[in-house]
Amino acid sequence: MRRSALLGTVLVSFACCLFAAPSASADPLSGTSGFYVNPASAPAAWVAANPSDSRAASIRSAIAAEPIARWFGDDGGDIGTEVSSYVGTAYSHGKVPVLVAYDIPDRDACSGYSGGGASSVSAYESWISTFAAAVAARPAVVVIEPDALSDYSCLTAAQQSSRTAMLLFATRMFQTKATDTWAYLDAGHTNWVAPATMAAELKAAGVANIRGFSVNVSNFYTTGSSETYASSINASLGGSSHFVVDTSRNGNGSDGEWCNPSGAKLGTTPQSGGGADLLLWVKTPGVSDGECGTDPTTPAGTFDPALAVALINGT
Repeated sequence: MRRSALLGTVLVSFACCLFAAPSASADPLSGTSGFYVNPASAPAAWVAANPSDSRAASIRSAIAAEPIARWFGDDGGDIGTEVSSYVGTAYSHGKVPVLVAYDIPDRDACSGYSGGGASSVSAYESWISTFAAAVAARPAVVVIEPDALSDYSCLTAAQQSSRTAMLLFATRMFQTKATDTWAYLDAGHTNWVAPATMAAELKAAGVANIRGFSVNVSNFYTTGSSETYASSINASLGGSSHFVVDTSRNGNGSDGEWCNPSGAKLGTTPQSGGGADLLLWVKTPGVSDGECGTDPTTPAGTFDPALAVALINGT
């Protein structure tokens, strides 16, 4: 179930073959100086607008100062310009940006809090093609369509088939147009879709075209359980893929609730290595999952400082 919405280089050669297979593409982390910290992220913007608030200092240091993924959807802007500008800014600082592509039709089919997405298959293909082309041959990490595969139980057979084709198209766009990007198809979380089933869905959607898959996006399962789940998926894929884990809110693990639960805590800050390729903050801490749980009045995608402080304190 979708929990959030839109939220959030280095010296590589542009002579890299534009149509190289993923295994031949450059490592976006090689030669860089870490992940890009977005100065305009939702928590950073709130801190800037509320400098006298007693919560501002802790939100600034614990959340806004960390590299958080920026989410992109069809918000009426020019996706090519928006993505190119964001990636270019990170590139100019020698940093790797983390982006989320989130515009699949019938988005968030199971919960509906972050519903929407492109109006048609052709509109989506144009959008995602433009997105990938805007990243171009600059280093980046991209998570592709959170929950799009996990939501299959809430779609008709025809919708499932159409979505698989769109995701396959998306992976091919990143394979050919964003050659220095590590792209990851989202694979839900440890307590949703069985590993073998998810592996089959990932395979059909073209996971072999890109770096791998993501797990625990916007959820709360521990890094250990997420890595176990991902490793089981990878085993079903033949062990050839890679994965990343969203650790933004998994410091206390999951109690089974996914929508603004109490007791959640910030997890390990973004870094490379370990059992996963990367540990990332894909979800923006403090951004509401929807009008639910401990925050029944804040819409999905809206930053709430009370949620942020609760995550800092683990309450």
